[in-house]
Amino acid sequence: MIYHVVSKTDWEQAMQQGFYEPASITSEGFIHLSNKEQVGAVLQRYYQNQQDLLLLHVDESKLLAELKYETAPSVNEQFPHLFGRLNLDAITDVTSIS
Repeated sequence: MIYHVVSKTDWEQAMQQGFYEPASITSEGFIHLSNKEQVGAVLQRYYQNQQDLLLLHVDESKLLAELKYETAPSVNEQFPHLFGRLNLDAITDVTSIS
């Protein structure tokens, strides 16, 4: 299982579109994901003081786009990156963060 932090607004848009495709696809070429142990640090680094956040629980075996584990130089850790849209049927659960 891998995870992705998303705003409620972006999640609602994904539900209407039938897929999830954040701005990082255009700007970086992939969707940032995390392992369970990495979620807390990701929230502290990038989402402080943000409200209405959700955590998507993603089943790697159901992904249609290519998934690669790559090193993030800023923290020297391997993170899962999805190179394409996140198909909604790969999401097994959505939980509220804030």
